[in-house]
Amino acid sequence: MTATSLDPKSAWSGEFGDDYAGRNVASEQALRERTAMWARVGQAFMGDPPRSILEVGCNIGINLRALPRLFDAELYAIEPNATARERVLADKVLPPERLFAGFGEELPLPDGAVEMAFTSGVLIHIEPERLGATMDEVHRVSSKYVLCSEYFSPRPETITYRGHEGLLFKNDFGGLYMDRFPDLELVDYGFFWKRATGLDDPTWWLFRKKAG
Repeated sequence: MTATSLDPKSAWSGEFGDDYAGRNVASEQALRERTAMWARVGQAFMGDPPRSILEVGCNIGINLRALPRLFDAELYAIEPNATARERVLADKVLPPERLFAGFGEELPLPDGAVEMAFTSGVLIHIEPERLGATMDEVHRVSSKYVLCSEYFSPRPETITYRGHEGLLFKNDFGGLYMDRFPDLELVDYGFFWKRATGLDDPTWWLFRKKAG
């Protein structure tokens, strides 16, 4: 079967994104797995967790549902798909004033608005020509921490995703952040093996902005 191409922004904001949201379930098992993930990442905060957090591309908000189990932080999110946003609001995961419609390359927040901005399985779905702008915005709105949890490859790879081209990319996203932003220092990194964690084999990197 020949893979077809979709316009990425139209795909994620439209029917393809609706289907993606429909496949995600905020079950107790999913929340336990995500809470365990954040507990591990939280060790890297060394007693200084962020007090405000933005998720770029939250989908139905599984991370946003897990984070309050561990951290006392004001949560924000941006999500391009209306169906996913409706579920976040219907389940009262976020109030409407802290949930934005849109994509990561144009975040509706001022510089340093939150102490941490992060992506989880989102940079992998951004085509290379838009990736830099998204990373710039994540870096811009964070005053302290930048985190990404994504599929790793030591070199750029384009993967056919559900029969379509141009919707899934692997890369060394941690290396891209370090090369692009000299003010970021690596705090910690790791790998969540699916067989042990239930997560989908992501690699994560936590960075902190250097003082001064």
